[in-house]
Amino acid sequence: MYLRSILLAIGLAAAALLAACTGDDDGDAMMTEDQPAASSEATAAATATATAAPVDATREATPTATETPSPSAEEAHAAQREFVARRLQADFPSLDITMATVDLADIVALLPPDAIPSIDEPNFDTVEGASAWLEPQEPVVAFVHNGDARAYPLRILTWHEIVNDVVGGEPVLVTYCPLCNSAIVFARTLDGEVREFGVSGKLRRTDLNINDRTNESQLQQLSGEAIVGIDAGTLLEFLPAQIVSFEEFGAAYPGGMVLNQETGHFRPYGENPYVYYDTQTRMVVSVPEFDDARLDAKERVLAVEVNGEAAAFAWQALSEHVVIEAEIGGQPIVAFWQSGAVSALDDVFIVGSRNVGSAGAFIPMLDGERLAFEARDGAIVDVGTGSTWNVLGQAVDGPLAGSQLEAVVSGSHFWFAWSVFKPETRVILAGG
Repeated sequence: MYLRSILLAIGLAAAALLAACTGDDDGDAMMTEDQPAASSEATAAATATATAAPVDATREATPTATETPSPSAEEAHAAQREFVARRLQADFPSLDITMATVDLADIVALLPPDAIPSIDEPNFDTVEGASAWLEPQEPVVAFVHNGDARAYPLRILTWHEIVNDVVGGEPVLVTYCPLCNSAIVFARTLDGEVREFGVSGKLRRTDLNINDRTNESQLQQLSGEAIVGIDAGTLLEFLPAQIVSFEEFGAAYPGGMVLNQETGHFRPYGENPYVYYDTQTRMVVSVPEFDDARLDAKERVLAVEVNGEAAAFAWQALSEHVVIEAEIGGQPIVAFWQSGAVSALDDVFIVGSRNVGSAGAFIPMLDGERLAFEARDGAIVDVGTGSTWNVLGQAVDGPLAGSQLEAVVSGSHFWFAWSVFKPETRVILAGG
């Protein structure tokens, strides 16, 4: 089985590289961020940022006429900054690169804009209709707004990363960075104007950089901040969303809608272009800023930030305890974990991947009363009434059945991805 998976992975990589060179039948560049060969300029940038190799002691200290001195670290850094500036200006002619909150040298210019195409006119199936092509254990981004429940399967988002949608009358931006396992939903209205966004083809700390098509400002997905352009320093509004299994979503929202595979693009939906990525130590692009060894780089965490305090519930602890209560930013928070959802970044096919479960964070208050929770035989139960709850914060059985806890903005990210943007994060390993 392992050999078969490796051979399939090689076949997929070859097919993706071929498509990157020739384009697929709808004219899109079939490229993903884990194909460094896709950009000779990116390779040149990587070479430019390399520091000098150790000098051979057998050579003379002074270069000969045929030798060129290696650039200093400062020169390499400046060259990288200049390279990125040129690429940004070429790809986004209206972008003001002088307005930036970050060092341009930290940006990796990997692909052209929209090489990974966003979904701008999403189509949806009912839960029943989606069950014909979506397996119960497959992960989806669950988002509910003004009573409108939507699921965005990672089998689709892995290949598109961005969906411009309207949910419950609210223009929203649904994003997923597979390199960080970060699924985040934002409001699409900024300064009173509805914006449309695309995949810039650029990364920073291996996280997705988003392109605002309205004015070409570049935004960091994990922070929601515009980092280059006229909007630099502006923040998008985060909206609560979770990665859960399709089965869990369907049970909670039987009348919900599911993003379908009629995207207008040909992609092998259901296949994973990042085979075994979440179990390997390697990064597609190195993240030298990450040096926090409190958790393994690719351990999932349930990351939250409340009243300026960042915290991360370690996934291993969550899966063991099922329920963990903590105070974050002066606010009581309860984190739930439930088995069922598989990883989108494990095996060649998502349906054959390992079960990693799903998690969510909530305010443990209902009608002004503080609730206490515990795990009983793997189920989430409130101590006061004995009602059973699901990972979406809904009471599904008992006296409180039908009740809903208020969700806290959270994300099931890889630890390295959250840590490099929030190094002051408190890691939570148990309740209390």
